This record gives sequence, C-alpha cells and structure tokens, in this order.
Amino acid sequence: MGDAFIRHIELLGYEKRFFPSQHYVYMFLVKWNDLSEKLVYRRFTEIYEFHKALKEMFPIESGDINMENRIIPHLPAPKWFDGQRSTQSRQGTLAEYCHTLVNLPHKISRCLHVVNFFKVRPDDTNPITDSQIKKPEVFLLPKDAKKNSADITGPIVLQTYRAIANYEKSSRSEMALQAGDMVDVVEKSESGWWFCQLKNKRGWVPAAYLEPMDGPDESEEQEPNYAGEQYIVQKSYTAVEEDELTLKEGDTIEVIHKLLDGWWVIRKNETTGYYPSMYLQKAGEANTSVKSELRNRSAPPRRSTIRNAKSIHKQGRKQISQETYRRNSKTYLQSRSNMKEKFQNKANVIIEKNKRDENKPKAQPAVPPRPSKDLILNRCTESTRRKIL
Repeated sequence: MGDAFIRHIELLGYEKRFFPSQHYVYMFLVKWNDLSEKLVYRRFTEIYEFHKALKEMFPIESGDINMENRIIPHLPAPKWFDGQRSTQSRQGTLAEYCHTLVNLPHKISRCLHVVNFFKVRPDDTNPITDSQIKKPEVFLLPKDAKKNSADITGPIVLQTYRAIANYEKSSRSEMALQAGDMVDVVEKSESGWWFCQLKNKRGWVPAAYLEPMDGPDESEEQEPNYAGEQYIVQKSYTAVEEDELTLKEGDTIEVIHKLLDGWWVIRKNETTGYYPSMYLQKAGEANTSVKSELRNRSAPPRRSTIRNAKSIHKQGRKQISQETYRRNSKTYLQSRSNMKEKFQNKANVIIEKNKRDENKPKAQPAVPPRPSKDLILNRCTESTRRKIL
C-alpha cells in the first residue's frame, strides 16, 4: 500500500479548555486514504505556524516570488488576544482553508509536512486534564454552516492590498509601508485603521494608503443612508479641511455615509461634512475599554490628503458632493414635500372655487317696468300720439 495521504478535512467546531489555563482548540475530522477517520485538536497558533512553514517550503506557490502564482490559501495571523469571539468568527476561514489545502497539487497536499501535522497525537485521544478543573466546553459548527462555510462571519481568504504611497509609522503598533508593498489585510476596522501583515511584519495601517489588487473598492463601501443614523460625539475635533466639521463632545449628529478610510459623512442640523468615525459612538450603545483606548489615537489620514498618491487603477473613486448629500437629506426632502403639498393644496382651492363659480345658476336680466302714459306721450312720435289719442 502507498504512502498515507488525507482525502478530506472537516472542521467540526471548537473546544474551550481550562487546563493548564483557559484556551481554545479546533476540532477536525480527518479522513485518510485507507478510509479511516480520526479526530484531532489543534490550537490556532499551531495551525498558523504550520501555514508559515508550508509557505516557506513552497515559495512559488505561496506567491513570495510572484503574487500571480499563489495557490496556497491565505490565513490570518493570530490576534494578540484570542478570545471566544475571534475563535468562533474564524471558523469559516479555517474551514475554507482546509478545503483548499487538500485540493492543492499532490506535491503540497500530500507532503510529509501536511500529513504529519494532521496525524493523531497522544493528547488528541487522551487530552491532559485535571479532575478539579472545569470540564472543557464544546461548541459544534452548525450543520448549515458546514454546507456553506462562506456564510460564517469573517472573510474566507485574506484580501491583498497594495500601498499607494509611503507611510511612516508613528507608534509601535503601526507598520511602515513603501509605495507598491503588497499586504494581507487581517482586520478592517471602521475607524479607518486596518491590521495588516507583510511577510513577518504585522501592524496597523491607515486604510487610505491601501487599495485592492483586483479593482477599485467602491463596492466595499456602504451606500449612503440619507435618512441618517443617530450617533453621539465622544471626542471633540477641530476641522482642518474645508469639508470637515468641528464638533464638541456630547453633540448629537446623524451619520449619512460610512467610508472605508474612517472619515464618515455626517450631518449636524442642515450642515454636512466629514468627521473621524473613531470619535463617534452609536446612540444607545455602551462604551467599552477598546473604544476608549481607540479614541486616544490620532485620526487616520484621509484619502484626499495623501499627496502624490499614485493609484494603480485608471478609474477614480466615486465622489459624492456635499450638495448631493444635502439635497438627499431627510429634512430637505421633507421641506420639498411640504412645499409641493402646499402648492398642490393652493391649486386645489383655486380649481374648487372655479368649479363652484361654474356651477352657480346665471342671474336673469330684470324685466323693465312698463312706461307710463305721460312718458309715452312725451317721448313717442306724432304718429303714435295720434293713435293713442
């Protein structure tokens, strides 16, 4: 019989363990060429290290030499603090990764590195535990999600973006860029700061400095919501550009358009302009330590302020004028509707009045009184007078 290889890998879910300390492991059902099925458990950090080693083994297929030749799937880097939410949301990405992995050319999918990683280990069958510690909690992947892993929260593969200008980092958590660098986006934050990885480097990058490899990114941006969503200003900001707004902490505003670079179009009364999204919080939402920490950072640069930014796309980004935002606002449309209704009512009154006038019976001319005999004799001709007399 030939060498062992994997026919299929199915992600069943994840397990929350409490020994030796709280952590999460993913559960995989591995189907082998001898028709056997084995259950294995792997931490995401292990999977990511396996992925990095696989890329080093096959630099051409991983796109390190030419990105167009990449066939090895993307996998996001572990977060600094992996919790249950990130573990759960990552399931779709991981399920798709395994599906793609086993369908790669045999030199990759059947190499010893892949086979050995998914072989059963002693701790898969007898995990280290402590009877005094709380038993592991199991979270199975829903059956519908297994059929369509693309519907699970989170991207299936990481998107590759290109830097359109040089960027110098201003803090340790950020990552410097050179124009033309191609980065994988791990997390897109509404604040306009995206967490990216470039080879062995990771850090936050302003979204304004990035554009996708496969075309302009207008399709990723939400359509304007001219009715507006109510938000509360959590941090004051003084406008620098003419089309920005100056607001104070505690102001209530309406968000009209959420843009990828973290600068949203907002409305205060009937004035519209741009404002950093990281300084806003949706009305009714509770404040969190993450949001509070985020507001201590400076606002990301806007796309329009990046000087000498050379785009790889001929098509420019769709721009919506402030007048368009204003003319589509709820208040403006309501005033137009009220004005139209007012003129319509006035026209209806005039038409009704004309109809009433038309339906009124016309006045008949009065019959003149018969003239007296003396008046007749005084005004009549001589011939008439002779007849009367």
